[in-house]
Order: sequence, then C-alpha cells, then structure tokens
Amino acid sequence: MRKLKLDELGRLSVEEFKNIDKNNFIVILDNIRSMMNVGSAFRICDAFNAEKIYLVGITGTPPHREIQKTALGATETVAWEYVENILVLIEKLKQQNYEILAVEQTDNSVFLPQFKPTSDQKYAFIFGNEVEGVSTEAIKEVSNCLEIPQFGTKHSLNVSVSIGIVIWDYLTKI
Repeated sequence: MRKLKLDELGRLSVEEFKNIDKNNFIVILDNIRSMMNVGSAFRICDAFNAEKIYLVGITGTPPHREIQKTALGATETVAWEYVENILVLIEKLKQQNYEILAVEQTDNSVFLPQFKPTSDQKYAFIFGNEVEGVSTEAIKEVSNCLEIPQFGTKHSLNVSVSIGIVIWDYLTKI
C-alpha cells in the first residue's frame, strides 16, 4: 500500500466543480464567532459538494485571512451568501420547499442515527453559535432538530466537527 500523490487523486478544477450538479442540501451557519470554523465549514461543503452555504448574523464572510487559512480555497468553489436575519432565510427556504433542520439538543430532537432523509427532498441544516447554539427563534421555525449522540462528559462538539458528522451521515443515507 502506498499513499497517493496529489496528481493521482483526480480532483476537479474549480471550474469543473462549479459546473457539476450539487447534492441537495445547504448549510446555514447561525452566528458563528470563529472565522476558522467558518473556513472549516467551507472546506466541508466543498468536500461533500454542498449546494450552498449561508452565513447568518455575526458569522464572518470571505475574504478574511482566518477563513482563507482553513478553507484552503473552498470559498472560491462553494456558493455562499450572507443573510442578516435567520428568520427571513428560513421563510425563504421553506418557500423553496427545503426541509429545515437545526442541529441542536432539544427536548424533542431526533438522534442522528434515527434521521431518515429521502433522496427527493431538499434539506437545509442549521449549525449554531459555539456557545449559545442555534438561536431559539430559529428552533421555533424548523421542521425538527437533529442531535448527535454523545457519550462523554462534554455536552457539545466543535461546530465544524458537527457539520462533518451530520453531512457525512446524511450523504450515506440518501
């Protein structure tokens, strides 16, 4: 066994990537403080061929040095848009027939292994602030909340780790 070289990976060019069909999900970052987490979200969205990423509220936007540092060019490949108000965005996406899901621990959240997506449905996954999580006003407007089961003493994961887990899980199920 040998490690593949970069030229053996068969990666798409930026233009090729922009022109391929995207997976039917979007990522929403709700008031993310860390620019490095924003950059990681872009990189994950590139890796999993997301349709789009929405940056909401205080979430930083490209170009920014710390976002670029972790995104490694993904801000050039992933479609993105800044929206000031999460409720306006949720309403817009509902009108476009997205099922809106917050990734948050709530009294009625669905554990990720029990989440059963369908391939013909479009999904929007909201990931929240590193301290406060998804905003309460957003939770009141979503279809449901997804929760990543955890078994240790901590009650949360880094937001970029959560994005990777949720999107990977989703794509393996559709």
